[in-house]
Amino acid sequence: MFRPAFCVAGFLLCALGILMLLAGAVDTAHDGNDDFAFYFSGIITLFIGACLALVNRFKDERLSIRQGFLVTSLSWLLIAFFASLPFLLCELELSYSDSLFEATSGLTTTGATIITDLSQASYGVLIWRSLLQWLGGIGIIVTALAVLPMLNVGGMQLFRTESSDTSEKILPRSAQFAGVLTGFYGSFTLLCALGYWLAGMSAFDAIAHAMTTVATGGFSTSDMSIGYWQNPAIDSVAILFMILGALPFILYIRLLGGDVRALARDTQLRWFFALLGSIIAIMWAHLYFSSETEPARALQFAAFSVTSVMTGTGYANTNYGIWSHFATGMFFFLMFVGGCAGSTACGMKIFRLTVICKSIMLQARRILYPHLAVTLLYNGRPIQEGVVASVMHFFFFYLLLFVGVACVLSLMGIAPITALSASASAIANVGPGLGSEIGPAGNFAFLPDTAKWLLAALMLIGRLEIFTILVLLTPTFWRQ
Repeated sequence: MFRPAFCVAGFLLCALGILMLLAGAVDTAHDGNDDFAFYFSGIITLFIGACLALVNRFKDERLSIRQGFLVTSLSWLLIAFFASLPFLLCELELSYSDSLFEATSGLTTTGATIITDLSQASYGVLIWRSLLQWLGGIGIIVTALAVLPMLNVGGMQLFRTESSDTSEKILPRSAQFAGVLTGFYGSFTLLCALGYWLAGMSAFDAIAHAMTTVATGGFSTSDMSIGYWQNPAIDSVAILFMILGALPFILYIRLLGGDVRALARDTQLRWFFALLGSIIAIMWAHLYFSSETEPARALQFAAFSVTSVMTGTGYANTNYGIWSHFATGMFFFLMFVGGCAGSTACGMKIFRLTVICKSIMLQARRILYPHLAVTLLYNGRPIQEGVVASVMHFFFFYLLLFVGVACVLSLMGIAPITALSASASAIANVGPGLGSEIGPAGNFAFLPDTAKWLLAALMLIGRLEIFTILVLLTPTFWRQ
């Protein structure tokens, strides 16, 4: 049962090792002092990855459900562990707790950081943070569209890419499917980098931010994030590609195949833009009337901040944490929303919120009309009861984990607003929390090591749709 999991993890570690060598080369090119940390980490990671892949080779290409869970969970856990090595060995002198937190935050595209002064970080460290988020972004797309639907995780079966009905097959082969996804992902990254460069960023900053924008990760090369440039053109590029990263990549494949009507048919797409547009309008009006900010400036801040938080990117062009109590409450709610299923975005996902809302409205109608025979529809097709139950279970465990971790953080002496927003940002993979300590102008460095380990675990659980990790903790899973 373990051979496929270790084999796949080995190949992924080899890819991670190559990226470490690339980060080392960037550091060498800029006369940095951390190139040895990346070369050493890369060689170690490549060696262990190659050993795992070669020793655990298997011929059967079909994976069981149990093996699917193991492959997904073990791969992400091992990658997070090895990705922390460059942080541990670099001249920032981070502890292992800090190194693992930073690596997990990058890989899960959370964007929470413990580095207090990015100006002291080498070019190698800066590009490594971006590479981690870029890798995590494409990794979660492939996982969400190719693996999680087969495991029936939290209603993800709505987004199967393969089925017995050939008309439902987007692409006939998984390798071709992953290749097309990577093509779109890479193209968006190049276009985003070009946009940032034309808008005024340096080539290095443009490439680093392009990787974290399309991945909706949020790591920046400046402590002030995108606000360092104070450039409306750069803000506009960020907004555009944050939205593109938060849309389902399967939709781009359909558009490539000439199915233009897919835009109008997709339920979660309509809900996503309706919710995003509505909250931007509300925050723009609130910011304009409460602080007397110029209309254009207020719209720039509102559109950027709402898009950043809702997509889970975590960029900041201003400290929205000090706007007002109303804004704080609104951003706290947005942390849980997220983008579309099958995207790089995080959170609960629009499709789950859609199913929950439809189910609540249907239940209300059944109370009024007990004999009403109505079926829940999604994208014009009936939703099975099992899918609704799966979504409800996911929602329950999502809130349970959020509240539980927030309570544990409070027991450690952390302020309530900090504990709540830290738990929310970790499970929703948003990045910055709320308040003066971990808000847009702060970081997570002051937290105790126990809290960092707990939040790092919560980032992985949230990124892998909760059940993918939790199912490994059940005795039933390990029985023959």
